[in-house]
Amino acid sequence: MSVLPLVFTSGWASGINAYAVVLLLGLFGATGLTDEVPESLQRTDVLIVAGVLFLCEAVADKIPYVDSVWDTAHTVIRPIAGAVVAALLAGESGSLPELAAGAVGGSTALMSHLVKAGTRMAVNTSPEPFSNVVLSVAEDLGVAGVITFAMFNPVAAAVVAGVLLLLGIVTVVLLAKKIRRFLRRRAQRREEKRLASGGRPSG
Repeated sequence: MSVLPLVFTSGWASGINAYAVVLLLGLFGATGLTDEVPESLQRTDVLIVAGVLFLCEAVADKIPYVDSVWDTAHTVIRPIAGAVVAALLAGESGSLPELAAGAVGGSTALMSHLVKAGTRMAVNTSPEPFSNVVLSVAEDLGVAGVITFAMFNPVAAAVVAGVLLLLGIVTVVLLAKKIRRFLRRRAQRREEKRLASGGRPSG
């Protein structure tokens, strides 16, 4: 079960930025920093694709409302990525069944993704872009720091990831009112667009 802390940590991080996790783990494995990373994540083509997508996320994640659209599109992608990375890590170590690892990684990624998406909805009730930038940078640094820490002390890193996940859940609960306000505004904009489109004269 020695790989379980790394599986949990990578799952939490994948829910926030799956591309950063794949990129970091691949680089750590390719440079020989750890033997826990499977060769499939160290491939040059995988690293290039992960790097490009990471840059795309780094931009989209800092633009108000665009970040929420990006999060919606990644509601499926991030949990799947967390499950796949976890299964690969388990297969490499042989200390945890791959199916169980995938379940842990995927479910943890889903929870952290929902926390991130909910927090962004609350932040987007404010028109200024600075909160988005600060929050995005903090998330990127947090993922990089925790994943790097996990290479040297996976158990302690898993504890940190667990605490951050718990704090995130509490934060989303406290921000529930703002999240509902964001959802109402989005529904209202969609209804206005629908009415505007339906009200145009034909021909």
